[in-house]
Amino acid sequence: MGSVKQMQAYCYDSLLRAWPSTGCRAVFKQQPEDFVVTETLPFELEGEGEHDWLYIEKRNSNTDWVARKLADFAGVKLRQVSYAGLKDRHALCRQWFSVHLPGQASPDWHGVNDEEITLLQHTRHRRKLQRGALKQNRFEIRLRDIDGDVDALLQRCALLQREGAPNYFGEQRFGRNLDNLLRAEQLFTNPPRRLPRHKRSLYLSAARSWIFNCIVSQRIADGNWNRRLSGDVFMLNGSNACFADDNDAALRQRLADGEIHPTATLWGDGDSMAQADCLALEQAAAAQHAVLADGLIAARLEPQRRATRLLPLDFSWLHETDGNSLLLAFSLPSGAYATSILRELGDITQPTRANVPQPG
Repeated sequence: MGSVKQMQAYCYDSLLRAWPSTGCRAVFKQQPEDFVVTETLPFELEGEGEHDWLYIEKRNSNTDWVARKLADFAGVKLRQVSYAGLKDRHALCRQWFSVHLPGQASPDWHGVNDEEITLLQHTRHRRKLQRGALKQNRFEIRLRDIDGDVDALLQRCALLQREGAPNYFGEQRFGRNLDNLLRAEQLFTNPPRRLPRHKRSLYLSAARSWIFNCIVSQRIADGNWNRRLSGDVFMLNGSNACFADDNDAALRQRLADGEIHPTATLWGDGDSMAQADCLALEQAAAAQHAVLADGLIAARLEPQRRATRLLPLDFSWLHETDGNSLLLAFSLPSGAYATSILRELGDITQPTRANVPQPG
């Protein structure tokens, strides 16, 4: 699908990095335990209600596949199973699911345990789990087969701890070979008669995520991805609350302290909070992908903002000399990608894997 020209229009490697190359190479996800993700909820569960909440550890399993397995086990429709977000398949992930069981007793959920998934906790709550309803994700990542200057790699970790990385949407957001962007173009220019709702949402998300990434990349080129640009909109660290640039003299120090971050638009139909140079930059970036931008406006998506800078929390690292590996641990807010941190460390790649369908 799509011409060669279209394929060349979307290249993830074209997105600029914030910091000079370390020249280091390494591999991650050689085995699931090399990439561990643990969700943290922002609230306490009530212990009662019509929703079963399940804390599941999954290994080498898609989140959607686990959701289907839970639905089948409980004898309910898939739409009654919810989760906060998709987690990596080639990893060890601990994440929450909720299952709507109005007027029903809980099944013996331990019956879902197998080689791929393990029930860690079960309770009840009055509401279902909403998408994105997380405080943060904790990552423990092991980089293996390091090739290059390890000292430069360790120094880069310290830099990222202080200064952060561009808050790009990860490459996995766009599907295999960035195909979701081409499918978004098709949706906007030659819409199919029938398209499942979840696929439409996937393609819309890919389109606005790509425009966001292009804006961030341009701000890196201009040297202001982590600095004030006239007309900017700032987001409070650890919050989605935003405020417009008021040219306050304290903004520079607040940015340097990591108290606030510049933002870029998640493109949609409506007035922008940005003004002046920030607005002009965002409009120019969107114009370079007019099919996506116009399609998002036609879809009536409300514009939102996302921070351009990502600061890893509780960041630690350990060079394991015996195995020539580097163990990283850090937390990121919901919606942020660990690969945005790894991308600034060097050429960090995954092993090539065959496209084997999820069992079941």
